[in-house]
Amino acid sequence: MTPPASDVAGRHGSAIAARGLGKDYEGVRAVESLDLDVSAGEFFGFLGPNGAGKTTTIHMLTTLCAPTRGAAWVAGHEVATAGAALRGKIGVVFQATTLDLDLTAAQNLHFAGRLYGLTGAVRERRVREVLTLFDLDDRRSEAVRSFSGGMRRALDLARGLLHRPAILFLDEPTLGLDPNHRKKIWAFLGRLRQEEGTTLFLSTHYLDEADACDRVAILNHGRIIANGTPEALKRSFAADTIEVEADQLPEELIGSLQALSSGTLRRTDGGFALSVASAERALPGLLPLLGGGTVGAVRVRRPTLEDVFVALTSADAAED
Repeated sequence: MTPPASDVAGRHGSAIAARGLGKDYEGVRAVESLDLDVSAGEFFGFLGPNGAGKTTTIHMLTTLCAPTRGAAWVAGHEVATAGAALRGKIGVVFQATTLDLDLTAAQNLHFAGRLYGLTGAVRERRVREVLTLFDLDDRRSEAVRSFSGGMRRALDLARGLLHRPAILFLDEPTLGLDPNHRKKIWAFLGRLRQEEGTTLFLSTHYLDEADACDRVAILNHGRIIANGTPEALKRSFAADTIEVEADQLPEELIGSLQALSSGTLRRTDGGFALSVASAERALPGLLPLLGGGTVGAVRVRRPTLEDVFVALTSADAAED
């Protein structure tokens, strides 16, 4: 069942909202003044290089550390004063597991359930449900120490979802997992969002995962440098790439290609690659120049979210 709008609508009509949110540690500015708005039920990606401030931001939004400045509202509560009232409405899956390795899978979940105030009968039903959903029911009585990394990650997710949170914070949820486990986890999260209306706030280095987000914000040096849908960011910040297989090209021809396309040409192991604003507009003029039997295949590669990320964070680093 989708949570009532009143349960997830925060200040400014958002599930998550922040105004001027920032954090300093011993004089070091970890997060600048961030403005965020995440709608109820939205899948929001929060991207950035290591040290950009992603985890610190999540810690502030989930009451694990107090902001130095600004304010934030999550699930209708101001994070600086909400405490337990807010924690009961959110779930958090951290980068590193916080499971007790000496307890069994079921014991870890029952312990979390008691912290969330779930009663015995409800707690037992929820534990059974999440263990089944993550294919862990047959391992419920085994110590977590014996679990593989993928199984521990699945149990982390099961624990974060046990109390049916309105908002789920995912800090590198599939870090280190093989493709099969990653696929299984995202299939479940997609189903959860569709059936429960859960808001997902994702921090990840796997940019193919972020491509499925409704919107993404890119963070660097503690500040947001881009915000929008993945497709809009690709259109705005990245170019098409024309890849050409060629043993060698005369320097005058390389100059002609660059002048004709107004693009950036770089050599590759098998030939060269030319970045252009639009491959459709550039190809008609480029192809006649590539005749004469010196060129093999010609391929067009559309921009990816990774291209956008690298271009923006590299440019931002250069400016600093």
